[in-house]
Amino acid sequence: MKFKLFPVIVTAALTSVLTLFAAAYLAPVIKGTNVPYFEMAGSSAKAPVKFAGYDNNSISTAGAINFEAAAAGSVKAVVHIKTTTQGRTVIASSNDMFSRMFGPQQYYIPPQQESGSGVVISQDGYIVTNNHVVANGDDVEVTFNDRYTTKAKVVGADPSTDIAVLKVDRKNLSYLEFGNSDDAHVGQWVLAVGYPLSLDATVTAGIISAKGRSIGVNKQSSTAIESFIQTDAAVNPGNSGGALVNTAGQLIGINSAIASPTGSYAGYSYAIPSNMVRKAVNDLIKYGSVQRAYMGIEYIDGTKAGSEAVSKYGLDKSNGVYVNRIVPNSGAAKAGLQKGDFITHINGQPVNNQSEVQEQVANFRPGDNVSVNYLRDGQPHTTTVQLTNLNLTTEIVKGEGSAKILGATFRCLNENEKSQYHIKGGVVVSDPGYGTFAKQTQAPKGFIITSINNAAISSLNDFQQALAQGNSFQFGGIYPGRQGIYYFGLNNVDAFDGD
Repeated sequence: MKFKLFPVIVTAALTSVLTLFAAAYLAPVIKGTNVPYFEMAGSSAKAPVKFAGYDNNSISTAGAINFEAAAAGSVKAVVHIKTTTQGRTVIASSNDMFSRMFGPQQYYIPPQQESGSGVVISQDGYIVTNNHVVANGDDVEVTFNDRYTTKAKVVGADPSTDIAVLKVDRKNLSYLEFGNSDDAHVGQWVLAVGYPLSLDATVTAGIISAKGRSIGVNKQSSTAIESFIQTDAAVNPGNSGGALVNTAGQLIGINSAIASPTGSYAGYSYAIPSNMVRKAVNDLIKYGSVQRAYMGIEYIDGTKAGSEAVSKYGLDKSNGVYVNRIVPNSGAAKAGLQKGDFITHINGQPVNNQSEVQEQVANFRPGDNVSVNYLRDGQPHTTTVQLTNLNLTTEIVKGEGSAKILGATFRCLNENEKSQYHIKGGVVVSDPGYGTFAKQTQAPKGFIITSINNAAISSLNDFQQALAQGNSFQFGGIYPGRQGIYYFGLNNVDAFDGD
């Protein structure tokens, strides 16, 4: 009997070995792409690159108060970032009597160095950090936990979300996998990992004390998106760009800010949710800029409204966010949403304030469809909204793309222009046209817009988002070949007037 079973056992063993061999060596061929796409841990979606854990081994869920496994893996994947800004001479152009007599004044700004943290998110060297950690640096240097130090390239950056992506030339790195920040809950234990105060890698623990926080700390963009995870894990200067991880060792946030009267930790720290980070990272790698989705509504945040607005619109009697205006021809208009509706959920996630709406919409791209639950006259309804860009189309806007707004055509600066003019970014007037922009500003072809209402403009997305925030603007920028910053204004305009 044993002799008869022996061939069956041998055949089964050989079949298993051949199956494993085929899966290991043919899967990369079948996938057929080298473009990384970052998914959440446990996602059923197929990704060209597998991100399973640190050192290719997932860390099992730690105990309620035992963070050893999560800390050990996280420390290996968090890096120290140093940025150096070269010394330069700044010429202040002015029309005062002194300048007319003696010429423009010159100031020398000495070299400066700043530091922060970053998180390795792939074996082949992609690193995510805060935009404000690298925004002013001419050179970026990364030091790993094993003391290896190398230069890093800035792949892309998004001031609105305060996210930047770096790339280093190194393989087989320890890295963190993305967790689902929507599943993070108040009271949950978390770890903050980074390089505070120029110390070595440091791990602190705390709990999530709130979600959807907007504290107005991001001044890098006029269209900042803030929906922070608030924790009481100790975070200090230098922690920016570091990891917020759960007890399973998954990345659920990028530490970004602290609330403090002294500049050091005083009880609260804030992290950008990992779902927002993951989407921004994928966009920056694939398109060169973050694809900003837009529903086409203006709303009133009941948590920030005055008592008069609360009473007038019944904000204290309904959950959700009050719709105050629908942009014509937008996705919201086509989906049947109306002024007076209360949006309560987006894709199944509850939204009760502006920050939570921004966070959910920021997870999608133009062309995506989202399910929206809302109340109308107290009755629940559901609709599907197709998101658009600010041109009310579903086209992808790449970093080197162009857009026609207010009758004029604009494009992003290319890398050569940034280097030539010694600026980090901007939007070029490639054709002034004959519409509102040309009539009010008379800005010529070639003018480079670097700010709107004193907020930096680095990309077309920044530019479009800024114009959607109001109807009166102060543009700042430079004329190539001239000294100084020039300003002009637009008043009582609508970015969607179509002229």
